Amino acid sequence: MPTRPILFYDGQCPLCRKEIAHYQRLDRQQRVDWQDLFTPKSNPEHYGLDRIQAMRVIHAVDRQGQLQTGVHAFMVIWRELPYYRHLVSVIDQLHLTRPLDWAYHRFAIWRFRSRCKQGCKLPPVKRLTNS
Repeated sequence: MPTRPILFYDGQCPLCRKEIAHYQRLDRQQRVDWQDLFTPKSNPEHYGLDRIQAMRVIHAVDRQGQLQTGVHAFMVIWRELPYYRHLVSVIDQLHLTRPLDWAYHRFAIWRFRSRCKQGCKLPPVKRLTNS
């Protein structure tokens, strides 16, 4: 089980990088393990994800070790961030998770297709070794 939530993100997507950089600036206590899918540190396979799957829709691993996707993944990290943790309460109280998740998934389909117009050939990721 992770000691802190993990967020897998597409570090080659300019929009994704910008959004994640915003969250990282707020994460002064380093409460989230931010894993760019294109760095050796990232290991989505450990959680049963291949990199293409992880690029299609945002994924997070919560503190209980459960894989979350879409708005649920955002809510995992928002709970850890100042200001955003209040947004999670509002979303829960107003029962907005389902419509927001629906909208996010439509956006994610568009983003992935736009990103992959020439195909999504992933560069090999060199793994860190303990030798």
